Amino acid sequence: MVTASYKPPTTNGGVVHAAVFRPTAFRAQAAQPGQGPGAWYVWKCTTEGVMDGLYRPPVWIADGQQPGAALLPSPAELAQMARKQLRLPSPSIAANPAGDQLVNLPTWMWLSGGWGPVSATASVPGVSVTAVATPTSVSWAMGDGSTVTCTGAGTPYKAGADPKAPSPDCGHVYRRSSASQPGQAYPVTATVHWTVTWSGAGQGGTFPDMTTTGNATFRVAESQALNNGGG
Repeated sequence: MVTASYKPPTTNGGVVHAAVFRPTAFRAQAAQPGQGPGAWYVWKCTTEGVMDGLYRPPVWIADGQQPGAALLPSPAELAQMARKQLRLPSPSIAANPAGDQLVNLPTWMWLSGGWGPVSATASVPGVSVTAVATPTSVSWAMGDGSTVTCTGAGTPYKAGADPKAPSPDCGHVYRRSSASQPGQAYPVTATVHWTVTWSGAGQGGTFPDMTTTGNATFRVAESQALNNGGG
């Protein structure tokens, strides 16, 4: 057995959870020419809450021989393990106006949570690899057939600002009300796109992008004008 660990993200900076790389024999003992008796082994990483889905080729270990560094998981394999421990937060949608949106009035959208880099680390003695997921953009499906792509989390609306001013970086203007929609509201989806990289032991690489999704509903009403003048 070789003790290992991974460090998932937590609010206090990460807690290391012990894991074990366990060489499990899958064939009866046999003799290799010039090496004496031994067995073929396949490495599996096991600990509570971790599922090891990596394939590793079998290795020969002679009886009484300790597994050397060459038999330990490679940095790329550790990177796969670290990636599996990434826990990306779901985006929390916020908007202004805070209640119903109004036709032809700018809607500000932003994420009140679920934006920021996330990392996880996997290690064995002498080798530590960290996977980092970084949010790069948000794709908004506004429910009226429109889509909006923002390169950041969006700017929160500040009380006292001009309600007719558009968001500086992430906004939308509805041109028709949601009265005809189910529940009289538009379904809104925010999809965060994440790039995932890893580094450790003098190596590095990238993984396919990941996404997280948040949902909300926006009621959009027609603005009403009231004429109190006579005549």
